[in-house]
Amino acid sequence: MPTYITLYNLTEQGVKSIKDGPGRYEEGVKKFEAMGGKVIGFYATMGEYDYVGIGEAPNDEVAMIFALAMGALGNVRTKTLKAFTTEEFANMVGKLP
Repeated sequence: MPTYITLYNLTEQGVKSIKDGPGRYEEGVKKFEAMGGKVIGFYATMGEYDYVGIGEAPNDEVAMIFALAMGALGNVRTKTLKAFTTEEFANMVGKLP
């Protein structure tokens, strides 16, 4: 399955209800898994982003729908990156003319 890295920033609403954060995470994992996804890791971070999530999804559509669903709740804003393994990258580079 393709891998996705999602960068999260809390909104004002998300900061005000931060004590609910762990429960929201658990709910999010259940929703993602119900869509066929798999969480590889999730981290609270210091710096430009408040959280970083790494997961696998069956396809780009599922990844997009999940990111939109998380944003629609109003607690976070997301930026999602599609990631490639070193093997996938080597294969792509090997196809260069």
